Amino acid sequence: MRKRKKIEKVNIRCFDKKTNAIFTTLVALFAISCVIPFIFVIIISLTDETYLINHGYGFFPKEWSAHAYVYIFQGVMSQKIMRSFLISIFVTVVGTILNTTMTSTYAYAISRSYFPYKKFFTIYALITMLFAPGMVANYLVVSNLLHLKDTLLALILPMALGPFGILIMRTFFKKTVPDSIIESARIDGASELKIFLRIVLPLAVPGIATISLFSALTYWNDWFNALLYIQKDQLVPLQYLLMKIQSNLEQLARNASMSAQASEGLLSLPKESVRMAIVVVATLPIALTYPFFQKYFVGGLTIGGVKE
Repeated sequence: MRKRKKIEKVNIRCFDKKTNAIFTTLVALFAISCVIPFIFVIIISLTDETYLINHGYGFFPKEWSAHAYVYIFQGVMSQKIMRSFLISIFVTVVGTILNTTMTSTYAYAISRSYFPYKKFFTIYALITMLFAPGMVANYLVVSNLLHLKDTLLALILPMALGPFGILIMRTFFKKTVPDSIIESARIDGASELKIFLRIVLPLAVPGIATISLFSALTYWNDWFNALLYIQKDQLVPLQYLLMKIQSNLEQLARNASMSAQASEGLLSLPKESVRMAIVVVATLPIALTYPFFQKYFVGGLTIGGVKE
């Protein structure tokens, strides 16, 4: 019997090792498949435009060129991009802090069993997720009611609170912060604000990091609010400016190809490589911040996503 148990344990261990090796290989292949497209985009952005036109895309181009990045960052364009870059950083940082603060306080309130209006505010958050007001109503509120047109608040306030983050943090608070801890702190004389700042927030770091990452991605990639509310060039964020650069570049190339007297400079505009360089410039900064959130991201998303 003992020998049979030992054999079964050895077989289980071997099976576990084989299973782990298979799943590790599958996850590694999936990770590589996610990274390769971005590397491919970087290679295309550094490929000579003439070579792209004649030979198409490839991982190993024979002619390299940084003309696309020179076109984006040279002269007056570099000043506009730097200003838009700083605006995007400001909007992302302030918007993420505001969104995280409002989401965590709202979710903490409706996660407590002793809060008398938790059902009403939970249903209210769900209704806003299921029935969005639409673009016209948002535009009228932001422009005519709040008078935020051509201000940075127009890029921040429309996304300052979202039902998805509220529901994630609500479940997270219910799973990680039991009422017994709150009651013991209240018996010791701690106020509700002190309990939230000293006890709840340190326990909720993974969940807060998760919604902060979602919020930062939303603010950084947002261009639609700038399209609706921003007309001053001094307040244009990076994503919207890069879209305008790409649109203007395509328009110039189209006009040059249709004109019989087109200059060689217009015909040689790096349209394809600039398009990929724009993707790199827009994606790389936020991609570099992800490793700082990674250790909290998985735990926060899995705990906050557990169904009750």
